[in-house]
Amino acid sequence: MNGIEKITGQIAVDAQKEIDALLQQARDQAAQTAAGYEAQAASQSQAILERGEQEARRRKERLIDGARMEGRRAVLQTKQELVGRAFDLALEKLTGLPEEGYIALLARLAAAAARTGREQVILSQKDRSRYGKQVVTQANELLAREVAPKLPEELTASRAGAVLDKVVARSTAVLAGTGMLTLSEETRPMAGGLILRDGRVETNCSFEALIHLQREALAAQVAKVLFP
Repeated sequence: MNGIEKITGQIAVDAQKEIDALLQQARDQAAQTAAGYEAQAASQSQAILERGEQEARRRKERLIDGARMEGRRAVLQTKQELVGRAFDLALEKLTGLPEEGYIALLARLAAAAARTGREQVILSQKDRSRYGKQVVTQANELLAREVAPKLPEELTASRAGAVLDKVVARSTAVLAGTGMLTLSEETRPMAGGLILRDGRVETNCSFEALIHLQREALAAQVAKVLFP
């Protein structure tokens, strides 16, 4: 009986050792596997973190670039609006000139734009009724002066001499076929200025048209003055 017990006891001991060895091996493998997964997880976590940081940096750069572009666009739009306002003010200044200066300006415009000196002068309804005849008269006088001979100052100094000077200028203009602008019955919707019509040919000297032309030519210079 003692012999059998010793044998079974030894078997139990050996079995326990084998079991302990297997358990230890399993623990070691589990620990190794866990360490591998841990390292892999850490590596993946680091990669994810780096990608996140890169994407965050790129996102930040895109936002900054977008904000700068939007800022430049807003500044440009504001500048364009201010330049436009400057030309709007120029139109207001022209239409708000005192009566004498306004009439003189329209007369100079008509004389400068006339090609034959026999055109019809078209004004706005308001300007025609208030200044039409004066504008045409002064414009014809300017055209006459361009072709009339210059009389000596001693003749034109007196009132009679001044009248003689006008008669000579007018006669010379008639002979030259100029200085015969007429006031048209027609009116046009415009803030100010005038239109010259010779048959089917029209020369637009309205303030709106003149400022539009000057705006294209001077917008850059105006911007430099406003935004040095």
